[in-house]
Amino acid sequence: MATTETHSGEYGYDAPYALIVFSALSVLGLGSAIAARVNEAPATAPALFYTFFFGGHAASFYYTTRHGKFLEWHRILDTLALRGDEQVLDLGCGRGAVLNAVAKRLTTGQVTGVDLWRSIDQSGNSPDATLVNARAEGVAARIRLETGDLRKLPFPDASFDVVVSSLAIHNIPKDEDRATAIREAMRVLRPGGRLVIADIRATRLYATTPAALGAEAVSRTRLGWRFWWGNPVAATSLLTARKPA
Repeated sequence: MATTETHSGEYGYDAPYALIVFSALSVLGLGSAIAARVNEAPATAPALFYTFFFGGHAASFYYTTRHGKFLEWHRILDTLALRGDEQVLDLGCGRGAVLNAVAKRLTTGQVTGVDLWRSIDQSGNSPDATLVNARAEGVAARIRLETGDLRKLPFPDASFDVVVSSLAIHNIPKDEDRATAIREAMRVLRPGGRLVIADIRATRLYATTPAALGAEAVSRTRLGWRFWWGNPVAATSLLTARKPA
């Protein structure tokens, strides 16, 4: 049976400029193919190849950012089997796609989202947009938002039962700073708490860092086509780990 997830908010586009570039290159290829055809030039076939190549990238990217990531996170959160009373932290929550999906699974618990609210990472990213989505999803009472750097989280040690993150940590430029963000995530987890990160690039580092801190059940797997950002090379990987109890 297919995995389903419904949402009422408007969550924009991840890395919107990448989608624009893929789409523009596809249109440029099509224009070149038409021009080559009209002029009976030999470049028609290569131009059509680039049209479909970049068009396919754009279609995959669009599907992932508007549909696929929601389905995959629905499945991921189901595997966590949350009780409903947990304190959860969402690193780089953006407009709240994962934040609100978590909140729907809580009863007496709360999910806190932290972000720097950069629109280059997600279109229209702002605390106000996130709150609007939370209200649309009917979960505003179970969320809290903070502005903060993932490398220096504004929370005490052992504050959360679960830490999640989706497509956020890779936006930190340096490996050493990404490792710092992972260490911060482990710091704010309670003993026995779970770390769940879906991301691209440098995810091997995400696995080695908690392992070096003594984390248990560290696992890193590639997610399927619903979480591809244009092609299988740009697939999303899922890291899970547990802080020792």
